[in-house]
Amino acid sequence: MTTMTEASVREFKMPDVGEGLTEAEILKWYVKAGDTVTDGQVVCEVETAKAAVELPIPYDGVVRELRFPEGTTVDVGTAIIAVDVAGGAPAAPETPAEAPEASAAPDASEAPEKKPEGRQPVLVGYGVAASSTKRRPRKGPEVPVQQASVAIQTELNGHGPAPTSPAATVQPRPLAKPPVRKLAKDLGVDLTTVTPSGPDGIITREDVHAAATPAAAPAPLVAQAPVTAPVAPTASYDAVRETRIPVKGVRKATAAAMVGSAFTAPHVTEFVTVDVTRTLKLVEELKQDKDLQGLRVNPLLLIAKALLVAIKRNPDINASWDEANQEIVLKHYVNLGIAAATPRGLIVPNIKDAHTKTLPQLAESLGELVATAKEGRTSPAAMQGGTVTITNVGVFGVDTGTPILPPGEAAILAVGAIKLQPWVHKGKVKPRQVTTLALSFDHRLVDGELGSKVLADVAAVLEQPKKLITWA
Repeated sequence: MTTMTEASVREFKMPDVGEGLTEAEILKWYVKAGDTVTDGQVVCEVETAKAAVELPIPYDGVVRELRFPEGTTVDVGTAIIAVDVAGGAPAAPETPAEAPEASAAPDASEAPEKKPEGRQPVLVGYGVAASSTKRRPRKGPEVPVQQASVAIQTELNGHGPAPTSPAATVQPRPLAKPPVRKLAKDLGVDLTTVTPSGPDGIITREDVHAAATPAAAPAPLVAQAPVTAPVAPTASYDAVRETRIPVKGVRKATAAAMVGSAFTAPHVTEFVTVDVTRTLKLVEELKQDKDLQGLRVNPLLLIAKALLVAIKRNPDINASWDEANQEIVLKHYVNLGIAAATPRGLIVPNIKDAHTKTLPQLAESLGELVATAKEGRTSPAAMQGGTVTITNVGVFGVDTGTPILPPGEAAILAVGAIKLQPWVHKGKVKPRQVTTLALSFDHRLVDGELGSKVLADVAAVLEQPKKLITWA
């Protein structure tokens, strides 16, 4: 293998592409070992708990190594690609599939100096440091795992340190990457009881999921009849008639946020049915307006404007609850969230400072938000800092719903399908365009009076759009 100059090799670490994120999944590599890259060139696409993001490399050079294969979840701060900035001849590439053995702990990758070859520092249970291009010598999966279990049990029982055999010293606990350890902790799985299936005895996510099923976990079987044969991990479900999809990325983050919101904020939902015939007529007129040519003009645009007017008239609805300080935080700006269904799950990007925008500006921002979401290019920053949200379930033909609040927001408006219905108009029953609105709000912040006023104001604007002129 061609020798690399230590000073010329730069390691690009997984960045925190969104506030507070701890990990991201590598969706696709755009380069391979031996490719020449330039400063600012996109080298891979990753999916965080909030969105899919393309990562540019911050320097010029030749790709030496891809540390992880596509589909791997990597902790923030871990080196994912090595680049020779001197631009020398490329070294023989190591396949990404073997990257878990060559990946390093985040703290080891930050050391500016490296040990001589053959004496690289080893972080127990995670492999050699990120700076090393050598792979740990292969060992059978049975011996290291058993010796690691003996080492752990010896220390736990208070009998002093475990025997200092090489395997016991290097691997005093089951081999598993940090995301896998976190998964095991969340599922209540003891890694010392898990049978590894990965290379060199590494425990994979599948191993943890298998151990978490009733058929694979040994503890629930204690009171049953003696087991005479191993139970297959797949015996708990029919692989032909069922499909199991790992919960990760945007869907995992959405699920956690919704559970946290539903069981933290006391939700109240109010409903109103509205005649929006005049609003639809105004939409058709605005489509002919030269100032709105080429922009997204639809009922959602006027509904968004109506909600902004209602917030202006009732500013206390635009707030959040600070549990730590026991304070209500009133927001003097409106970042208007628009819930969008995407192939990766539900996301809620928001229009920053929507309260300051004119109708054409709001239409332009709404169009950009929807287009970006459909392409799967919404940035994490676009989904942070929302203050109030609109979810349009009417596009699916649904009359209305009881939406769950996005965390940190006091209100969310659900818009139902607009349908032609019999309606009493000017004393006579006539066919009119009607929809149902539902406003969910945090009852710690918003009482029935405030919530009702906001919902009534939105309905009034949609029923008589000329109020936009007098109220805005």
